[in-house]
Amino acid sequence: MTRLSVDLLTREYPPHIYGGAGVHVNELSKVLASHADVIVRAFDGPRTAAELAQYERTTASGSLRVKGYSVPDELAGSNTNAALQTFGVDLQIARDVDADILHSHTWYACLAGRLASQLHGIPHVVTAHSLEPFRPWKAEQLGGGYRLSSWAEKDAFDSADAVIAVSAGMKKDILAAYPTIDETRVPVVHNGIDIDAFEPPAEDSPSWGVFDRYGIDRSKPTLLFVGRITRQKGLPYLLEALEHVNSDIQVVLCAGAPDTKEIGDQVRTKFAELNESRGNIVWIEEMLPHDQLTALEHGCDAFVCPSIYEPLGIVNLEAMACGLPVVASATGGIPEVVVDGETGVLVPLEQMSDGTGTPLHPEEFVRDLAAGIEKIFSDSARAQRMGQAGFARARDHFSWESIARETLAVYESVM
Repeated sequence: MTRLSVDLLTREYPPHIYGGAGVHVNELSKVLASHADVIVRAFDGPRTAAELAQYERTTASGSLRVKGYSVPDELAGSNTNAALQTFGVDLQIARDVDADILHSHTWYACLAGRLASQLHGIPHVVTAHSLEPFRPWKAEQLGGGYRLSSWAEKDAFDSADAVIAVSAGMKKDILAAYPTIDETRVPVVHNGIDIDAFEPPAEDSPSWGVFDRYGIDRSKPTLLFVGRITRQKGLPYLLEALEHVNSDIQVVLCAGAPDTKEIGDQVRTKFAELNESRGNIVWIEEMLPHDQLTALEHGCDAFVCPSIYEPLGIVNLEAMACGLPVVASATGGIPEVVVDGETGVLVPLEQMSDGTGTPLHPEEFVRDLAAGIEKIFSDSARAQRMGQAGFARARDHFSWESIARETLAVYESVM
């Protein structure tokens, strides 16, 4: 019997991962490769022989291959809009695909899936990790390219055989943004977590050196934030909230890769003000390697996610896998991950319905966020119980093997 062949189309794939979608594709590809022949077609150019040796494999039940694509020379350079560069990669991928089913991730790759599906007559599944209509601030980053990314996403979603939502909250957003899509074409398949990948490093591991390198005091109660500097992650609201949080609580912000210079400058200014007025705050601007980030999470006491747009929030799952209680805004798919009063604290958030996710009452959101942080740190025994419950929830409900089985069921339904 011929095995199923799957082409996964993605912007991110190791060693070039900067967000939750990249983590998702990396983990999904590894598990799918135990059931099918998988080719990952990704951006950021061809991988080295050493990298391919690390990722690729063949077993009796499946295989994994990786092909990386570069922006065409004619479109390279700062004088070409980033959206056009993306489309240049998509065209190359659409030319090359050869599989039973195409599965694209994010607007960066969905045009490749859409074109290849038409060109080769192959079923096309899209996973929605975010939605362009709910990220209008991306116009600051892409300029007119935001209209192109929005067009590519809409066309792909409208025509796809299935649009996988990573949460029930995301499904609701998909149907609101694209009302012509029949809800039967929008199955929910959550993001997953590899619990084993988040075990604490050995006591003598150099990974723990991240604390000394950044001057983080492990004896202090410590709150951790991890995320890119982008509007949707809500970092400016967190910085406002920290003004009202006990200054004995050490805060570590692992925040880099600003979407635009403007938001980067905004965060830098607010951080300087907060450092002056409150202190006891550390900003790590680089993207840490996985082992150091895992050490950081195991060495802190609580995690905070102040997002105003979060389809699921894989960072919360990662924090839970490290045994941290989570303080998070009650938006998008976060309430499907964080159970209020059991694995952490959900912060109420009323938002504008204009697609920006802007809090209707920002001062109230800031106060509630600060109160949620204070609540976690007011009772260390309760916080520890929440962390243990979060670990169990991540382990029992979000395994990649179960996510792969659900994804294969979606493939079968459209074939």
